Amino acid sequence: MMTRRAFALGSVTGFTLVACAPDTSSTGFRDTRIPLTVTTRDTLSALDGVWFVRAYFPGDSGLESVSFSPGVPPETTVEFEWDQCQPGSDCVRVTETQRGRSLGQNRLRVTGGGRAGARELWLVWIDEGRRTAAIGTPDGSFGWILDRSSTGGQDRIAAAREVLAFNGYMVGMMKLKRVD
Repeated sequence: MMTRRAFALGSVTGFTLVACAPDTSSTGFRDTRIPLTVTTRDTLSALDGVWFVRAYFPGDSGLESVSFSPGVPPETTVEFEWDQCQPGSDCVRVTETQRGRSLGQNRLRVTGGGRAGARELWLVWIDEGRRTAAIGTPDGSFGWILDRSSTGGQDRIAAAREVLAFNGYMVGMMKLKRVD
């Protein structure tokens, strides 16, 4: 019923259903018309240490872990570990270290070359026990679900997906890892 009303109203005002489609023109994975939130539960210091990538969007395949090491504020060191695989050969673990600079509460910009490239990392959600986190960026070019463990915690992984969806992410496009 609601869809018919919206369509009828759209017909009267000249809008089409395309106008209701998610705005991902920035080559992202989220509707950028929806504001991206950051959690107020904690600070970036909650991310200190190693996090396993449990879900990611295309483009970040092979990303195994992300480590955060707070430095002298407002700086943080971020280390990305990738499995780089060539057809017909073994995979090699590649580590990239980048500097991060605080952009305000629970927002960080990392700069550097390599596969990770420059990114804004927004702590969208972290569970109360600091075990699972949802990381995103305003342009929607990537998003991750990170966990302190490489397996388990399905309830928290599901909660992180819901929070990302609420923030406009198309979580159906996420690739899940380690769903034991």
